[in-house]
Amino acid sequence: MPISKGTAKQVGYKRESQWGTLAGNTSGKLLRRVTASFNLVKDAYESGEIRTDRQIADYRHGVRSAEGSLNGELSPATYADFMGSIVGKDFVAGPSATGLSVTIAASGSLYTVTRAAGSWLTDGFQVGMVVRLTGAGLNAANSGKNLLIASMTATVLTVAVMNGSTMTAEGPIASVTANGTGKVTSVPASGHTDDSYTVEEWYADIAQSEAYTGMKLNSMAVQLPATGLTTVDFGFAGKDLTQKGTTQYFTSPTAQNSNGIFAAVNGVMLVAGQPVALVTSADFTVERATENATAVGSNSVAEIFTGRIRVTGNLSVYFQDATFRGYFDAETPVTLVLALTTDSTANSQFVTFTLPKVKLGSFTRDDGELGIVASASFQALLNDVTTGGLPATTIQIQDSAA
Repeated sequence: MPISKGTAKQVGYKRESQWGTLAGNTSGKLLRRVTASFNLVKDAYESGEIRTDRQIADYRHGVRSAEGSLNGELSPATYADFMGSIVGKDFVAGPSATGLSVTIAASGSLYTVTRAAGSWLTDGFQVGMVVRLTGAGLNAANSGKNLLIASMTATVLTVAVMNGSTMTAEGPIASVTANGTGKVTSVPASGHTDDSYTVEEWYADIAQSEAYTGMKLNSMAVQLPATGLTTVDFGFAGKDLTQKGTTQYFTSPTAQNSNGIFAAVNGVMLVAGQPVALVTSADFTVERATENATAVGSNSVAEIFTGRIRVTGNLSVYFQDATFRGYFDAETPVTLVLALTTDSTANSQFVTFTLPKVKLGSFTRDDGELGIVASASFQALLNDVTTGGLPATTIQIQDSAA
């Protein structure tokens, strides 16, 4: 008999309309993965009887549930559904403004985009978003580029060019359009979604299907090494292994996308509104508290409750000055923006993560023969100071292809 191989396995998913009930078998999507593992879990009870034969006579299964893990190489749009679910809000279109008169000027290593009238703030632009300018009158060096908003006022955006190229001072230029490319999500103040998914593992080479229901996101971990690929891990808690069979449950699921993956060397990191080139690694985790509810008479979990959303992470930087130590020592909140691109072109696809209010929880240094590296842990907090275009959330995500 054949033994199943990972290359023959497909993992498909679809959002459920009712928690724990199989999503319809059409319009499923296939997942890109490095590894994926979804499993049935049961409580187990060992008899506690005291017996003269000094042996255990029975062992029983209890409440059923499901759990899952997914590890992938981060790429635009690929995991947008799960990112929206972990923060409790679906992605929505980014902001846009048309018919602008703008002036572009250098500002140190950054650039300013000044509008003659109206307000960037009112139009919905925020720090950490990527904007592209278009218009017939713009210099080619200013058109269509990914511009990361480092700071802003009502009329002035201060931006970093994400591929490291330059812009040309000019203006005022009439009839310019500014687009917050792609879609954006963030932890909302209210109206949080409570999504669940049906997830199928289909082993084509041995004709075995396992469909798990009620799968809710409970964690997302993003790792950015100094060299190497950016990876993401998702954790799931679910209701049950609901359906098994010898045919694939999702009929004609949508194929995996082919968007480029992120290498940590492509992109921009901003700390307190300034580009930082000393970071040797970064990671952060978004956790959404979940709890399995059990009830007498039910052999599977009756509900999965979701609680607060917690974001923590770590940074490693070369020890060059007292900046990061000062943030830790003075308990100074700072803004952290991680912007990733699939390549070095000016209009590359991208994903950005904005943590508008971060406090460092530690600051330590190693001691080696060569460059000394300082490590800092951090906790992201709800931002309560929204002046200057900082979003009122714990984390905001923008995906150019979502």
